[in-house]
Amino acid sequence: MSSGKITTLVADVLVIGGGPAGAWAAWSAAQQHAKVILVDKGFLGSSGATAPGGTNLLYLPPDPELREKAVQQRYKESGYLAEPAWIHRVLDQVYESLLLVEKWGYPFRRDEQGVPLRDHLQGPEYMKTMRRQVSRAGVKILDQSPALELLVDEHGVGGARGISRLDDSEWEIQANAVVIATGGCAFLSKGLGCNVLTGEGTLMATEIGAELSGMEFTRQYAPSAAFGTVTRGRLLNWATYTSEDGTVLQGGGPRAGDFLPTMLSKGPVYAVLNHADTEEKQRILRKSHAIFFVPLDRAGIDPFTERFPLTLRYEGTVRGTGGIRLTDESCASTVPGLYAAGDAATRERVTGAKSGGGAFNASWAISSGTWAGAGAAKHALTLGRSARDLRPAGRYGLVDPGAAPDRIFDAGGLVESVQREVFPLDINYFRSEPVIRQSLARLDGLWASLRGAAVTPTVQGRVRAREVAAMIATARWMYTAALARKETRGLHSLEEYPDTDPAQQYRLILSGIEEIVLRKEQTADQEVAAR
Repeated sequence: MSSGKITTLVADVLVIGGGPAGAWAAWSAAQQHAKVILVDKGFLGSSGATAPGGTNLLYLPPDPELREKAVQQRYKESGYLAEPAWIHRVLDQVYESLLLVEKWGYPFRRDEQGVPLRDHLQGPEYMKTMRRQVSRAGVKILDQSPALELLVDEHGVGGARGISRLDDSEWEIQANAVVIATGGCAFLSKGLGCNVLTGEGTLMATEIGAELSGMEFTRQYAPSAAFGTVTRGRLLNWATYTSEDGTVLQGGGPRAGDFLPTMLSKGPVYAVLNHADTEEKQRILRKSHAIFFVPLDRAGIDPFTERFPLTLRYEGTVRGTGGIRLTDESCASTVPGLYAAGDAATRERVTGAKSGGGAFNASWAISSGTWAGAGAAKHALTLGRSARDLRPAGRYGLVDPGAAPDRIFDAGGLVESVQREVFPLDINYFRSEPVIRQSLARLDGLWASLRGAAVTPTVQGRVRAREVAAMIATARWMYTAALARKETRGLHSLEEYPDTDPAQQYRLILSGIEEIVLRKEQTADQEVAAR
């Protein structure tokens, strides 16, 4: 039960989320002389997908020819839904931001000439550095303090309410601007660092009228050992793949994008890193991707000589593209005062229909966080500290005094039910209209079952109920958008429409929760792709 204690705080900017996007947003807002509070479901510096691992970055020297070539290549790979100007913005911002990270004390590796190699960050040290800088900037950090709902009035967003896991108290933070940096939604798929990423930020934003974009581009899975959570799959290029009976399925090297989904849909798949066939190669791989070997070592498996079973873990909107639609270069949403950054925001402007992968997504977190924080601060300081008549806007998966006491909110059962709709490859990866339509109908039924259910009023019960509502809502948005895009483009495909249709070179914008509304938005660079 809640302790009954409510802590009320006032700030200019509230940042919800403690991953890299949230950290950069908080730091950036503080640089504008705004009073900033950051709240996180976990602990700023150790929660989320970045903290436990490492990530590459889009670090390119300011060579116009080199950058233009990279931008045009990415624009083509995006299915022509990205915008070259935004990709250039990311390259510019990341270059400058990584110079700051080095100045703050991050120990970049150096080459033989002593030049820093700024194209890679180790998650633990990176996020330790970011927490230190956020704190030094004067930001108030509330760890273990999940947000449950936003506050609004006729002027737009005005803060949020949530709960503290540390003392079971409730909190209310009033702020003229809010940055949603809560990450994407991975549906509790057990990918490393992803089980705090359940989509509540997106749900909170849509409850107050924010639009979404790119939700059909969410057909992203990542390989891991079947008994592990580490989804860093690059080392599998050194593997030979075999079936249960030892039949070789693929002999090594880069594999086709559909290889593992296709093979796993037929039966168990095993891998052995036998192409790292010298001690030197094995030593290099262990040093470069140490975390990959942790679950294997714990299981007593020598991955260079013994095969291990593989699975695919669904990554939803974490590695997928969709999220809160951005309306301008400050990463503002369609709601006054509400900004979005990182995986919570759509990445369509920089990755289009394709997953950003590690480098683009990490670079997007830095860039969008920086822009959203600055934009939120400027908006908040323009409004000033005038009194506002704020009200809570949450509607789904919250404690309802009028709920029927005999209809208990079955969080565990609902989690399993939504996972049965988004995890299976034959539903979500190998998409087809009738299968997606049937799944969406079942998801609509799950959504209807939330109404009137009594949420367990403990801290964990309240948080999990909100997570469940967000996961079901996210799945419904995904499949609604998937049915509307009758083509194959980037991460999205439909069996009935195997080709890319030039006439569908537009973004799909979603709004609404009970009734989902779709509209089309032409990209700013469509005329370039049409040549």
